[in-house]
Amino acid sequence: MSRVTLRNLTGTFETPPSRQPWVTAMRILRTSACAILALSVSLIAAQEKKPKIERKENLAVTDPKMAGADFAIQGEYLGEVKDDEGTRKSGVQVIALGGGKFQAVGYPGGLPGAGWTKRSRPDAAEGTLKDGSVTFENDEGQGTIKDGVLTVFDKSGKAIGELKKVERKSDTLGAKPPKGAVILFDGTSADAFVGGRMTDDKLLMQGVTSKQKFGDCTLHLEFQLSYMPYARGQARANSGCYLQGRYEVQILDSFGLEGKNNECGGIYGIKDPDVNMCFPPLSWQTYDIDYTAARYDESGKKTANARMTVKHNGVVIHKDVELPKGTTAAPVKEGPEPGPIYLQDHGNPIRFRNIWVVERT
Repeated sequence: MSRVTLRNLTGTFETPPSRQPWVTAMRILRTSACAILALSVSLIAAQEKKPKIERKENLAVTDPKMAGADFAIQGEYLGEVKDDEGTRKSGVQVIALGGGKFQAVGYPGGLPGAGWTKRSRPDAAEGTLKDGSVTFENDEGQGTIKDGVLTVFDKSGKAIGELKKVERKSDTLGAKPPKGAVILFDGTSADAFVGGRMTDDKLLMQGVTSKQKFGDCTLHLEFQLSYMPYARGQARANSGCYLQGRYEVQILDSFGLEGKNNECGGIYGIKDPDVNMCFPPLSWQTYDIDYTAARYDESGKKTANARMTVKHNGVVIHKDVELPKGTTAAPVKEGPEPGPIYLQDHGNPIRFRNIWVVERT
């Protein structure tokens, strides 16, 4: 009777005839297992090669040319509307919500910071893009946007006003640094920041901390919010500008919202902006911040809180506001030492340019 000879790592041994069926079975199992393993590896590799499907709420566009049809409709509209009180200037902010959905907010008297004086956000109307136009309706009437013009109708369907799309710009946009200013970023290098990174078109990316530290100072900062139409709330183009790494002026796509302390222009967790001056995403916006550091005695006890005045897009939204504590998520604890300018990375692409600081002694 024949024997089957097997070789293992330690040498050769013989299997008696009675064990030969078992050996054959083991060989089959071993071969099958290897085949299954090879198939599994192939499947995993194939899955890894497949492009990841981006969730809609994660869509973040930084190039206006790639933003699509909804982006072209989103924005600010300004004109005149005739009602029972006569003809008056009116503004509307149209917010893209993704998938051809929009929200419109009307401002009697003009746009925020330019004629509209009320504090609370007016009621909003919903609309959907269809056949190249968007129609909004509420209890007072209807509005239709087509070819960059918003036509307003009363309840009877009579046209009572026409508003044209406008693009506002901050009057401090492109402000040149005065003599003696510390230039943190001018598009030539990101070396003034720890973790500094630039895009191909010479813009600074989020998530950087200035190497130089500051006390009392004036900061000029220009920023661009990414276009994230499917995102909502704190997930919509979120970042933040921290003075001394301690006190945050929020950066967020808050276009058309009420303006809370966790929205654009808010001193996070401390104070709402006096007016929501947030422009639409992909617009260039400005912060001009006059900052006075907290004061401490020789023992390290705080004797006076930090304070700041903030202009957002050229409009004062905080005037000499006291900062009783460091804001949420501040990377630097309160203390007498100078601190850096920190531009937060909250997971969304935000772009910066023209950043400079004037130190005060």
